[in-house]
Amino acid sequence: MAVKKSGEDVNTLKDKFHKDEVDARVRATLPYTDGWHNRFHIDAPFSLISDPNGICKCGDTYHIFCQWNPVPQNQNWHKNKSWMHTTTKDFINYTMPELSLWPSDIYDKDGCHSGCGFVEDGKLRVFYTANARDENYIRSVAQRFGTLQEDGSISKDEIQVLGNPEGYTAHFRDPNFFYRNGVRYFAMAAQRMSDYPAKSSRPTNGATLIYREKAEGGWDLLGEVKTDYYDFGYMWECPNMLQFGDTDVLIICPQGVPHEELQYQNHCLAGYLAGHFSVDSLDMMHGKFHELDKGFDFYSPQVMANEARHILVGWIGMPDLTDTVETAKDGWLYTLTMPRELIYKNGKLYYRPVEEIKNLRKDCTNIDVANTAAISEQLAKGSESDLTVTFGAARKITVAVKWGEEKFTMNYDRDTQIMTLDRSGMKLGGNGIRPFSDGKNTDVELSTRKFKLFANLDLQFDLFVDRSAIEVFMQNGEEVASLLIYPENKDIAPVLEITGDKEIEKISGKIWELGELTWK
Repeated sequence: MAVKKSGEDVNTLKDKFHKDEVDARVRATLPYTDGWHNRFHIDAPFSLISDPNGICKCGDTYHIFCQWNPVPQNQNWHKNKSWMHTTTKDFINYTMPELSLWPSDIYDKDGCHSGCGFVEDGKLRVFYTANARDENYIRSVAQRFGTLQEDGSISKDEIQVLGNPEGYTAHFRDPNFFYRNGVRYFAMAAQRMSDYPAKSSRPTNGATLIYREKAEGGWDLLGEVKTDYYDFGYMWECPNMLQFGDTDVLIICPQGVPHEELQYQNHCLAGYLAGHFSVDSLDMMHGKFHELDKGFDFYSPQVMANEARHILVGWIGMPDLTDTVETAKDGWLYTLTMPRELIYKNGKLYYRPVEEIKNLRKDCTNIDVANTAAISEQLAKGSESDLTVTFGAARKITVAVKWGEEKFTMNYDRDTQIMTLDRSGMKLGGNGIRPFSDGKNTDVELSTRKFKLFANLDLQFDLFVDRSAIEVFMQNGEEVASLLIYPENKDIAPVLEITGDKEIEKISGKIWELGELTWK
């Protein structure tokens, strides 16, 4: 692969990225003082974080990497793609975030893009996409390995897998390992150049490619995963190939899928196909595409399978929407989800926060109210509300989180079985409609999300409210929604209100104040 020394000048990289200086600046930033910085979510200490990478366990330590721009600025947020790194043994106490991987040579001079982490010979290793551009901004990609060093940096190996194969564009990235019958494979995000106009309405389509490790070293391209979703967005990012017993689950992030009234409402999706995958034929025999999260802001998840647990970390953010992020004014953008455990049952994935998050619980309020039309409860600035609403005569239920006159609401209609998430009551952040210019029905409604949610006699939810991030797990984890939210008054704690259009038979459960993550 020929890479010209242009675009980002490779000779200036050593003057641009200084690990010691970046790490010192991170240490000086913590603990956070900004009223929108979160208590129990991992935020960017400064600049922008995005895709989780390298999620793996080495010994008794969990490693979490994510994409990060370590160069403070206020405009080119997605430039200088590097990796931030932190570790934890309990998902409560973390090591200080540090710069771990950054552009340094002609192969990755324009960005160290997403990849995976794994353990080999007792060492933590990574496999990532190296990105470079020429003077015409034409992309060249390569995949390379690296090894985590004692000082927290990643030493880089020589290039292992070169370039994008014929028939696929240079949007070719995010390698992720999986194993079948003792053999190592990796799934790769790809963009197919459409050769079949009769099948496709687009010049490019998203796809997932599969590579198999050769016994003598190197990799064989086996081909493309065969699914029923040939024309489903122009790019599929961040593949994860998982196993739950005898069921295979392929997670993908399609971009540019046309919106529908009750699904596919984000510009970029994150979801999965569940069924059976053959590494011989590459057929994926699957059901429908399920979204992983029904909120406004969720993308590029990565999953670690370890000790019979599948732990997902996602990005609470959305590509191309940095102008809706209020914290940009303070020099930082986005956050990561709480770690979630995935459980496969009844033909689909269910979600719950990892058990360790319960150790953040502090003061508890018991809720047990019968025959009421409304309740109001004061929340802490970081809280969890695990509640069940037994409908009784009520046909419509509204759950509101209020900061003075501002509010975020969840509105459930029993007659339609539709849940509506609505943040139009907030003054700042995502509101209205954000147009996109590709002409394929990809304008983004920033204020509401609607989706089907079955609730017979009860509506159950586990609601986590942080300073600028909300995650809510519904119907015992059948659905989950993540979103960013920016109360204008950063100093006040929110109030939780639950109301019905008629008398509610019962509201029961618990509300906890949640403590903060700690940084060593």
